[in-house]
Amino acid sequence: MERCGECGFVDADLPRAEVAPALHGLAHQFAARLRGTGAAALRRRPAPAVWSPLEYGAHVRDVLVVQRERILRALIHDGPTYAPMRRDERVVEQRDNESDPATVADQLGSAAAQLAHLVAGLTDEEWDRVGIYPWPAQVARDVDWIARHTVHELVHHLFDVARTLQGPTGTPHGLGSG
Repeated sequence: MERCGECGFVDADLPRAEVAPALHGLAHQFAARLRGTGAAALRRRPAPAVWSPLEYGAHVRDVLVVQRERILRALIHDGPTYAPMRRDERVVEQRDNESDPATVADQLGSAAAQLAHLVAGLTDEEWDRVGIYPWPAQVARDVDWIARHTVHELVHHLFDVARTLQGPTGTPHGLGSG
């Protein structure tokens, strides 16, 4: 990946040994944001096609859970095909914007800890295991890419939340199937 035009993240700049600590640190930042912001501000969608900060938090929680499952599948099976996570549908079906922010923060932290524990113990061969990733198009991705992409998701959505809480609508995120 080249530098993300919005958040500035470059996955190649993140050493494997720093993935697990990055997941912990970013989850802590996200949880602190959810706990330190009023519920009304967390639930406010700045535009119909832009998630609220609380919805971004719930999405990040879900990403951490789904990515851990994808990595586990790649470790167990040769070339598994991953189902799309249905991110937009989840927000509605789970009524994420009605969730308790502290509960989402706790769940996000727990999911990050579980994923970080998994990636911290990977061997070089396991980092290279491959699965068929569904987004943006079906393509073979190794565990290394999945782990770094997950860190990018956290970085990017922290950026989205900060932008949303500051007021300007910006570019809608949370649209599509990841």
